[in-house]
Amino acid sequence: MSSSEKRVKELLKRMTLEEKIAQLGSIPIQDLLTERKFSPEKARKLLANGIGQITRVAGGTDLEPKEVAELVNTIQKFLIENSRLGIPAIVHEECLSGFMAKGTTSFPQAIGLASTWEPSLVQKMTSVIRKEMRAMGAHQGLSPVLDVVRDPRWGRVEETFGEDHYLVASMGVAYIKGLQGDDLKNGIIATAKHFAGHGFSEGGRNCAPVHLGPREFREVFLFPFEVAVKVAKVESVMNAYHDADGVPCAASRELLTKILREEWGFRGIVVSDYWAIKMLHTFHYTAADKKEAGKQALEAGIDVELPNTECYGEPLLQAVQEGLVSESTVDQTVSRVLRAKIILGLLENPYVQPENISSIINTTEHRNIAREIARKSIVLLKNEGYLLPLKRDIKSITIIGPNAASTRNLLGDYSYTAHLSCEKDAVPIVSILEGIKSKLPQGVKINYAQGCDISGTSTEGFSEAIKAAKNSEVAIVVVGDKAGLSPSDTSGEGRDRAELGLPGVQEELVKAVYQTGKNTVVVLINGRPLSVEWIAENIPAIVEAWLPGEEGGNAVADVLFGDYNPGGKLPVTLPRSAGQLPINYNRKPSSHKDYVFTKGSPLFPFGHGLSYAQFQYSDLKISPPKVGSAGEITISFKVKNVSERDGDEVTQLYIRDVVASVTRPTKELKGYQRITLKAGEEKIVTFKLSVEQLAFYNQDVKLVVEPGIFEIMIGSSSEDIRLKETLEVVGNIREVIPSRTLFTQVS
Repeated sequence: MSSSEKRVKELLKRMTLEEKIAQLGSIPIQDLLTERKFSPEKARKLLANGIGQITRVAGGTDLEPKEVAELVNTIQKFLIENSRLGIPAIVHEECLSGFMAKGTTSFPQAIGLASTWEPSLVQKMTSVIRKEMRAMGAHQGLSPVLDVVRDPRWGRVEETFGEDHYLVASMGVAYIKGLQGDDLKNGIIATAKHFAGHGFSEGGRNCAPVHLGPREFREVFLFPFEVAVKVAKVESVMNAYHDADGVPCAASRELLTKILREEWGFRGIVVSDYWAIKMLHTFHYTAADKKEAGKQALEAGIDVELPNTECYGEPLLQAVQEGLVSESTVDQTVSRVLRAKIILGLLENPYVQPENISSIINTTEHRNIAREIARKSIVLLKNEGYLLPLKRDIKSITIIGPNAASTRNLLGDYSYTAHLSCEKDAVPIVSILEGIKSKLPQGVKINYAQGCDISGTSTEGFSEAIKAAKNSEVAIVVVGDKAGLSPSDTSGEGRDRAELGLPGVQEELVKAVYQTGKNTVVVLINGRPLSVEWIAENIPAIVEAWLPGEEGGNAVADVLFGDYNPGGKLPVTLPRSAGQLPINYNRKPSSHKDYVFTKGSPLFPFGHGLSYAQFQYSDLKISPPKVGSAGEITISFKVKNVSERDGDEVTQLYIRDVVASVTRPTKELKGYQRITLKAGEEKIVTFKLSVEQLAFYNQDVKLVVEPGIFEIMIGSSSEDIRLKETLEVVGNIREVIPSRTLFTQVS
């Protein structure tokens, strides 16, 4: 028995039932504050038996960083001195695209991170987030989102790493490793969410039921979570809101205990999504009251109720006292919460140093990392006639659009400013307009016109925009979304859409500017894939910048003027219309058909992204060409930069099982590598692919490798396949063990 296990047992023996129940709940910071000050009177009653977690001390207030750290210290001191056992609380916070607190670094949103196709960058980002969170006294981050998204109508697409489970898993591992660090005594517990299938809901509606067969559910939607547990050793998982085949995830023992703990060996804590336990009573109607909801969730495997104790407080206490829930079940759950506090080092070191905050939060180094990620996240969708990069000797330029001068709209829905609908930016943010101005020398005429709002219907600003465009050599039109959770937002949690065009009259604005005859560049600032078919067919240059964060304006300007050569690739497919959905690249052969009035092909495919450089692929070698079901394949090829510019290319490995016992996708991503090549430089890329990675769930829902022919495809996107060869797997069908190889090695 380890020392931490002994300590857990010792604490558990000393606890009353009331103290045990208290460890399974949380308290919103607002319940402990009166007029922005900690209220001992309130706290004395609420924290008498201790508490498991405190909800969003930084993300739920308008306190400055130093004030947050001081408040955390005050709460922990109160708990230690005023509860019988003196056990500190875990402070949990949001950290999707940066620590969701005033004054912290705002990085690009997750969909932009995925567009870098560079996991090491994600780990670098979350290492920064870890330092900023720890400095303020936080211990658990409610990220990453490991939902594989298959319906861009869903508002939370921006929070995800895209549509491919391999890409999502590899980005998720990097996120978790950076956040948790090498030692959790100095780290932040990562929370993989939303378990599971949340990104493919009925009609793209948030929290709606999910309809998936058992094979696809395991192979695609559970895969990133399995990897998070087995490879990244994630210490927390959060349930999803929806139901799957009639069973709400919050009450699914199959998911939360059988698969997560018994099959995968997860040892951490499962926390509820906010109010998810209560929703068993108020939303799903599988529980008659809060007491029954608490019983269902606890017995399914949820350890901590967030953000409060509506079901795990008095109702759960009554359930145990009445014999509806066994105290041994409570003990097992409390043990996991206590273990988390011990491995965080909370019992020895519950306090932080407020005086050190200013040297840690949003430093120049952190802003530079935000800019680096933003630049690498930008995807050049189209560049007809090599309009980009723009020339430095330009005499006049117009910047137009509702997102051109906005700083607020460069942020994702779980940034502090967007999530709390703040009137002022929490940190200095560089707009696209400001970024472009900083690039141009004095004497260049710079015009600006907003043109229209994000989702309004007024075209009154068109005339000003048209006039400005006519008086310039080039027009940059910056359009897209506003992310957040309010009714005025067009992307984010709960902001689901029935169609996918640009909101409001933004496309009409683009058309009006285009009709002036001036060279036009469209920059998209958005959280979900947009159906912009007219723009794709008519505008010569299109830049996808997603929600690029506080340094977004500088990053976009770097790309527009060639100070940075774009190399990002799409982590999602861009559809022509919502009527094509789902249109993820890895569908089955029977799904690739045209409609009566619409092509079946996407507007831009998964993995697509251009560069100012050109790359040539050659010399594909596969060794051995025949391999047994327990073997490994080496796949190598050459990539050469055949242009006069340095640039990045993302090489992508896809496979296709030609004949199988169940239908298989036309392509499956099995590896990738972003490489930098100087002008004229050539590199050899080598993938080492385990045959186990060719496994799939057969008709008996067993994970097996079947002998047969596989196509090996190397491409610059899922459609731009440059090299192709076949591989034969020989021998008998082999069932794959749980500890199988999950990722391809790349050199």
